[in-house]
Amino acid sequence: MSEEKVDYNSYLPLWETDFRLNDLNVVAMLHNFWEQKQISPTKSSYTESEGLSGENGSRSERLLLYESAPGSSCVCYVTLPGGSCFGNYKVCNTQAEARRDAARVALMNSLVNELPCRQITSQFITESLQQAASDSTISIEDARNSDTSLGTYSLLLHSYTGKTMLQFQEMMTIFQLLHWNGTLKALRERKFSRQSVISYYSQRGLDEYMRSSMALDWLSREQRSPGRIGNELHLAQKELVLARRKGQELRFYKEKTEILSLALSQAYVHPTLRADEAPSHKYKQEYLPLYRLCRQDSEDNLTLPCDPTSTLHKNTKQTSASPCLDSSLI
Repeated sequence: MSEEKVDYNSYLPLWETDFRLNDLNVVAMLHNFWEQKQISPTKSSYTESEGLSGENGSRSERLLLYESAPGSSCVCYVTLPGGSCFGNYKVCNTQAEARRDAARVALMNSLVNELPCRQITSQFITESLQQAASDSTISIEDARNSDTSLGTYSLLLHSYTGKTMLQFQEMMTIFQLLHWNGTLKALRERKFSRQSVISYYSQRGLDEYMRSSMALDWLSREQRSPGRIGNELHLAQKELVLARRKGQELRFYKEKTEILSLALSQAYVHPTLRADEAPSHKYKQEYLPLYRLCRQDSEDNLTLPCDPTSTLHKNTKQTSASPCLDSSLI
């Protein structure tokens, strides 16, 4: 990376090019960086990955989304068009300062992501699989079998050949959430093939329906074990703070806290709702989006929530007993 150089001036507005290092308008730089990427498709393939955010094209209108952390005026998050999220890692005294710091972290990650070394190549895939096999003490030969965790990881990597690490991480966040929520395990137990699961969720992206379904799963667990959501939320919030202070990509941690917060709020708003109870039309209208999108006790073919005509087909052979994506590989 020391041999690669990035021209920071090219992402400044014309009136900002005369500056001192300490006076960089990082908010303007970040906006111009992503504005140029949308104007010039040859510089990036993010027009394809925007679908992962599940925002139905609204990203192109507002480009970047800045948010304050609930209950704090000195923590700011910025979400990029592809869905990646970054926050301020410094201790800030004002929201404006936190906004600038979050933009600085996002800008550095965006610029580094443009370097050739951040592209997913065949060499990178080989090295990643070898490292994953070594860390998990499993055979590298498992990468050739799509029914293993390493094989699934290999399949995901190959599907993103030629794209960037940031784009791959955006897609992996979806599967991290599905693994954390237990959705992948439930689909495996119902004999859905990994290829169909990967294909469906890679195209679908993360939307409000998926968040609602996960939140309702946690609401069901809360009813069986009171206090579970609170404990899980406390852990997720701690993970989010630690990741933010390290300058890491935050979407996985932020999505977890929002899903759990939604579930916890509904636990008090409608405490008698059962997770397997089909909600009435009135309830859907009043409490959208937290309702059951597809019941686990439905027929063998799972109807996909966003497209009633599509289904995930059952695999004809027994799947592996291990999760679809091992947490150590995510």
